[in-house]
This record gives sequence, structure tokens and C-alpha cells, in this order.
Amino acid sequence: MERGTPDGPATQSAVAGRIPLAVVVVDGAGLVSHWSSGARRLFGYAKDEAVGRRAVDLLPVSGALPDDSTPSGGSADPGELPGGYDELGPDLEASLGGRTSYPTAGRARLSEPGQSRIDVLWWAYPLVGPGPERLLVLAADADSLSPEAPEDDGAERIAPGFALHTEFAGADELARRLPEILPSMSVGESGRIVSQVLELGYPVLEFSQHDRVPVTPDWGVPRRAERKARRLRAQQALAQGRPVEPEVQEDAEDLEYAAVRERLEFLNEVSGAIGSSLDLSQTILEVSRAVVPRFTDVAGTYLREQVVAGEGFPEGPPDETTLWHRVAVEHTDEPGRWDDVVPVGESMPFPAHTPFFQCMTSGQPVLVPRISEEMGTRIAAQFEKRDIRPLINNRSMLVVPLKARNVVLGFMILLRHPERVEFNDMDRVTGAELAARAGLVLDNARMYTYQENVAETLQDSMLPHIAPRMSGCDIATRYLPGTLLGRVGGDWFDSVKLPGSRTALVVGDVMGHGLNSAAMMGQLRTAVQTMAALDLPPAQLLRNLDDLAQRLGEQYLATCLYAVYDPIAGELQISNAGHIPPVVVRAEDGRSELLELPTGAPIGVGGVPFETVRVPVAPGDRLVMCTDGLVEVRGEDIGVGLATLCESAAHPAASMDQACDTIIRALNTRGGRKDDVALLMARLNGIAAEDVADWQLSVDPAEAGRARRLVRAQLRRWGLEPLVETAELLVSEVVTNAVRHAHGERLALRLVRSDVLQCEVVDDEHTLPTLRSAGPQDESGRGLAVVNALAREWGTARTGEGKSVWFELSLPRRRR
Repeated sequence: MERGTPDGPATQSAVAGRIPLAVVVVDGAGLVSHWSSGARRLFGYAKDEAVGRRAVDLLPVSGALPDDSTPSGGSADPGELPGGYDELGPDLEASLGGRTSYPTAGRARLSEPGQSRIDVLWWAYPLVGPGPERLLVLAADADSLSPEAPEDDGAERIAPGFALHTEFAGADELARRLPEILPSMSVGESGRIVSQVLELGYPVLEFSQHDRVPVTPDWGVPRRAERKARRLRAQQALAQGRPVEPEVQEDAEDLEYAAVRERLEFLNEVSGAIGSSLDLSQTILEVSRAVVPRFTDVAGTYLREQVVAGEGFPEGPPDETTLWHRVAVEHTDEPGRWDDVVPVGESMPFPAHTPFFQCMTSGQPVLVPRISEEMGTRIAAQFEKRDIRPLINNRSMLVVPLKARNVVLGFMILLRHPERVEFNDMDRVTGAELAARAGLVLDNARMYTYQENVAETLQDSMLPHIAPRMSGCDIATRYLPGTLLGRVGGDWFDSVKLPGSRTALVVGDVMGHGLNSAAMMGQLRTAVQTMAALDLPPAQLLRNLDDLAQRLGEQYLATCLYAVYDPIAGELQISNAGHIPPVVVRAEDGRSELLELPTGAPIGVGGVPFETVRVPVAPGDRLVMCTDGLVEVRGEDIGVGLATLCESAAHPAASMDQACDTIIRALNTRGGRKDDVALLMARLNGIAAEDVADWQLSVDPAEAGRARRLVRAQLRRWGLEPLVETAELLVSEVVTNAVRHAHGERLALRLVRSDVLQCEVVDDEHTLPTLRSAGPQDESGRGLAVVNALAREWGTARTGEGKSVWFELSLPRRRR
């Protein structure tokens, strides 16, 4: 930046105004939270040494300026600072201690043993806002700005100061450049700091001639023209046989080294800022925010469809038909400027003539120094009626691929404002390295998302889809995957329709976690369903399940709670295999209680008997069964969880789903849960005596006609005349089949009216009838075919005395 004097043309003072700045951010506790590479070069402390230390131990905090260089408002008390600092400016300690609400500036000399003293200019800005940042300190090397002249009374003095933002026509560049050297933070946070700096006062350099030059931060990377001039001078000297000027060679090497070092530090900071989560959406945001505004002003991230969907690895190279999903757009422009034109969530292909297609097919970065009007028009053609040209024309663009294992997962479009220096070859290398690191992080998140989806699909496929209403009871369930030990576990619940309008309710928990436990759970659940269909008593079912587990292997260990609800008798039959006890909530008084059951041994232990307990229940009572993952928390007695379960189960609720949610909220917010959770709640409505009709029939073919008459009369009493004809036909077929195969003297016929009409015939023959395909000449085999064609549902089951054949008919809709 050039500075004019009253006596002559403008002169340049070591690129006065555009200087490398040290940036230090201090939190409310007075500790350093950000230490830039410029701070390391100026003060000598590495970032790891500075961050977390007290700022007063690292920065000049007290002292005074000489009379001839004290800015207005400065202190005049000399002093010697520890650590090699002689403070020559106003007191910084007050700012570091949070005792000032206004910006301060000063000048200090930094002395190192065996080295000459270095003049330091600093500006301190108090910060307010929701973040932890409470002070921003900018500092610069004053020696690089002073003219090479002995320090006498006529020498020019430079001091830091402040000015209104509006006093300088080119001062807007600070608002664009300052975020580049701020710590990695969101656009909103960096924008908040920049706006406070501009409001409190623009940092300027005050010269003894009463000139003021606005300070513009510089990364320390020489501009392309400067590097080219240095290289040209060195080449000319070598061609003429002259030695290269030491200062030229040293300056060029230092600047080049500083540029490389700055980029490496930037990449290290980005690597630390991304990958904090395996959540794909969070990772995408971290990658975008890591490069804006420091490396670029706009970052748009596009991913392939399979990556966004959490599917497997994308197959085949991308082409012009490949859909790319825009998953993030981060920018420093005014809020909302990009939202309508390039909204997040949009999917689109890219034609072959675009730099985006070139990047995704070659897997290499594509650099466009400036987007011309012609290229802008070609790119805008992809956006239909939206004109994107004002957002991209005349900007520098770098497109970098996001790759993992040589497969392009997506790409990032990086744009810089026209006023900012163009992307160059070094930026291309930096962008490629940045994209490589981001690609690995995204691939990890993608694989985690894919594996999580596979696990959830497996778990969902193994858990049953239970009907909310069974005969005489309503059921609600919840399953929560494990939070710390994987998304797949061995917890399960189930319900099985049994003869006599009964329902089996099951909750089990395979010990362990992961795919093996889930596979064991699937086997045990299938076995329970199969044995429940045999209508085995609860204790006998668990005995058979225990034998099966021992045959399958020693690793098969599980707890299980098996209950059979009889809504007509108003009774529960329950057997327990090492599971936590269920809770019964009484409808009469709202009281809840843990049922005292014989604990039994877990399934797979072997050699331990199981017992069945009968529990009377009334209509409206609720049964709550769950796995230990809901009530057990590490470091806490399980009795606390069981007490909370009883209390929350008794809480009034408008529906079964709300009752389950109340229990989950009460028990799942204690923290520390790692196991998966299965919860089953059943409201035991019962079936009233007037909704049940029982008859005993003789084993006589004439009883089929009697059965038809009994059913007809009962359905008319219930007002179910539309079902009479179908019910008569099906009852006749089922009774005739029972009479033909029964060995004893009596049959049982039952009609039950609930949500459906159920008819059941019980005899003493253990052989179950099967559906057959009867030929034209066959005299039998058509009865069950008729039942199968006309019934809503039908089935057979063995009983203790023989077998049961039942069918259901849907009730007619009531007229309003």
C-alpha cells in the first residue's frame, strides 16, 4: 500500500499497511484460545505452547512509550516486562483483564538474548457475544515498516491507532481479509468479530507526518508479480555472471518458505476441525466451514446419490447422467443470497463441457483463474430459469474432487470474490490435499452410515410388526437400539394368537451385543413362535426353549418372560427365565406393582425347572414387560430403575402409545444407558360373559344341523344377521370334520364376539387337518377349502386334550 507525503509523490515503506499480522484471541478466563502462525513468528511461541496459557505471560502487558511516540490516551510509566518485553505503549493488562470496554493500541519492544530488539505494534479489541471470545489482539513487526534511517529526532515514528471505517475508501478490504486469519469458526461467528472491529475502530498506522494508513492483513504470501520479479532479477544476475543479491535470494526463500508453512498449518487446522463425528451431515458441514472464509469465500459441496442415501460404495465412474446432490453451501455473502439460486438438497447432473464434469471424471482439481462471461453462461444453463451468473462471473474458481480409494464420492466448488487474489498453483495443491483429507473423513462417515442402515434394517426385519389389537387386549411396543455398544442387539418382543381367544406375550433378551446376538435372537424368537402355536403351557415352553439353546451351543444364553392372557377367564399365566419381573397396573385404583415370580435360570443354562404362576386380572389392567436395558444403568442399583418403572407405568395416559412414551422418557433420560431396550405394554380389556357363547355337541353327524341352528340364533341375538349365512356354512364344515375324526363322545363349540366374530371347535383328535386340493371325484377335502375362501382368518392348534380349529369373520360396519 502506498502512502503519500505533503512534500512529494507517494513512496512505499516496506509495503506499509499491507503487513503480516499476528492474531491472538483471549477467552473470558484470560487464556489464549487462538494463536496464529503470525503470532508464532512474531513472539516466538509455538501454537501448542501458547494455546491454553495465560495471555499475560505471553504478551506485553505494562509500561510506557517515549514522549515522542506516545499515541493519544497512552500511558507514560516506564517498566521492564518479564520474558524479554519492554512495554512502550498504553497498558494492555487492563484489556486482558477485561477492565476496558474500548479498544486500545500500543507499541512494545521484544528483546531476545543475543538478538536486536524488535518493535511490536498491537491493537486490542474487547469482544461481546455468545461465544467464549472476549479479546482480539492484532500485532505487527514495526521494524518492517520503518524507513532505514538512524533513530534521531528527525526520524519518522510509527504508532498504532484507530480510525472510523468510513474514513478510508479502500478499507472494505479488511472486512474481506480479516476472516482469513481469524480462528476456524462459522461464518456467523467470524462476521460478528469483524463487525465489532469495524464498529470499534479501524486499525491504522499513524506516522509522524500526521499521515494515517489503514492496516490490511496479509498472509505473508507474496503476490505473483512480486515472486516473478524476484525470480527475473535472480535469473538476470545468474545470466550475467553476477551473484544473486543476498537480500533478494533470502527474501524470496523466506517468503516461499512462509507460504508453504502457512498452507501446512492451514491444512493441519482443517484436519483438526473435521471428522469430529461419524454423522454424515455433521461431517459435511465441518468440511464446508473449515475452508470458509480462510481459504475461500464460497464452498459448495456435491455428493453422489449413493453416498447421500447411505448405500454401498458407488459403482462405476460418473458420467453425464450421474446425479449430484448439493449437500452444503457455505459463504461470506449476505445471508440468503445463495439460498434461492442454489438451494441445499437439489440434485442435478453436469454436462461434459463444465469444469465440474472434468473434475469428477479425472479425479483431479480444476483451476479456473477467472470465470469469464462465456463460461458463466455455460454453467448457468444448468440452472434453468435461475440466473447464477451474478454470483459466479469474474470470480476465481477451484473445483476439487472428494475421493476415497480412488473413487470420486463428490466434489467441492470453491469461489473467491473478484477483489480477492486468484487461486494459483499453490492453492491447487492445497485444495487437492484438503479434498483428500475431507474425502477420507466423508468416506468414514459414509461407511458408518451404511453399516448403521444395514444394522437397523437387520434389526427391523427381526422384530415383529405386532397388531395393536388382539382378542381382548390392546398392545403397544417400543424398541430402542443400543447407544454405546452398537445399533444391533438381542432384545425382542412378540405376541402370538392362541386358541380360545387367548394371546401369548413374550419379551426376551439375548446376552451380548452385535450381529451374533441378533442372529441368536432371531432363532429363539422363531422357536418361541413355533412352540406357542402348539399351545404349550408357559413353563413347558421355556423348558423346551432351554433344551434347544443347549443344543445350538454354549454361547446361547438369554432371559425370557412368557405370559398367556385369557380374556374370558380374566387370568394371566406367566413363567420367567431369569428376566426382570413385569409390572401390573390395576385399573381399579391406578396402583402399580412388580409381580413376584420365581426367577428361574436364563435360557441355555440347563437343568433348572421353570414354574407357571397364575395372576388374576380385571378389565382395564395393564401389563408392562421390558428388558433390563430400560431399567439398568451402570453405577446405579437396578432397584432404582424398577421403582421408576412402576411409578411411570402408573402415570395416566390418553393412549397406549403415550403410556409407552411416558415410561421411555422417565427411564431413558437418566444417562448411562448402553444396552438396547424392548418394551411391551398390553391393556387387558377382557371379554364380557355376554359376548361368549359355549355349547357341548355329541359326536353325531346330525349335530352339524344343530350347530347351524345354535349359531343362527346367537348371531341374531347379537344383531349380526349379515353374518348368519356365512357363519352357518363354515360352522357346518368344521363341525362335520370334527365329528368324522373325533374319538370321544363330546365336542365343544364356542362363539366369541370382540373386534371380530370368532368360532372355535375343539375335539380330542391330535392330528391337525391340512388344506388339500380336492379332485372332481373326491368325497372329502373341500371343507377347509371353503373355510379358507370365506373366512377372514382361520387356523388350527393342538390343545392338551386334542386339537382346535377356528375361524374369524369381520363384523359388519355399523350404520351412522
